[in-house]
Amino acid sequence: AREKRAAFRDETYWGRPVPGFGPVDARLLIVGLAPAAHGANRTGRMFTGDRSGDVLYAAMHAVGLATQPTATHIADGLELIGTRITSPVHCAPPANKPTPEERDRCRHWLETELHILAPTVRAVMVLGGFGWQALLPVLEGAGWTIPRPRPKFGHGAHVVLASPEKELPDLHLFGCFHVSQQNTFTGRLTPAMVEQVLAAAADAAGVDRSQPRPSSAN
Repeated sequence: AREKRAAFRDETYWGRPVPGFGPVDARLLIVGLAPAAHGANRTGRMFTGDRSGDVLYAAMHAVGLATQPTATHIADGLELIGTRITSPVHCAPPANKPTPEERDRCRHWLETELHILAPTVRAVMVLGGFGWQALLPVLEGAGWTIPRPRPKFGHGAHVVLASPEKELPDLHLFGCFHVSQQNTFTGRLTPAMVEQVLAAAADAAGVDRSQPRPSSAN
């Protein structure tokens, strides 16, 4: 937060752990990687203010999970529909590459969010292999059974997790390539691919996507 980009030199960066974003009774949870140094670390809200967020929120709006297609700052009016966004790491990591130590230090935040969402969450969409590997043990600790061998991450991967003795409802786990510039600029991940997984996850979660929403940003 002390080393600002020239374009943001007059802004006050958030520069603290970034909390989850979205309703606390969400049926769908999206799990990313970590806050970007000049994105969420600047705005204080997950996936806002950077190119990755541009792709994610446009796709969410296209499938009815967000009230507008852009996310620029914490007071821009964006609301999520039946969906919450979090990540395994809550502070911007050096070189945008979180370490296992950072993941482990932040694990309790992911555990807390899952505990809060447990009564309502029915599906999780994970962006990238790092998030997938970080989430599996947390899901197991929360009460869902992880198959053996453990499910492998892949774009479009879909696994249904059950709970012993049905203490928790079944949970649909989806994989999606991360919306990083490395993936989107090279065409490895297209907006249509993101929308396809988002729609499938939303349907599995039972999110009501019929609510009217603006066609452009406020």
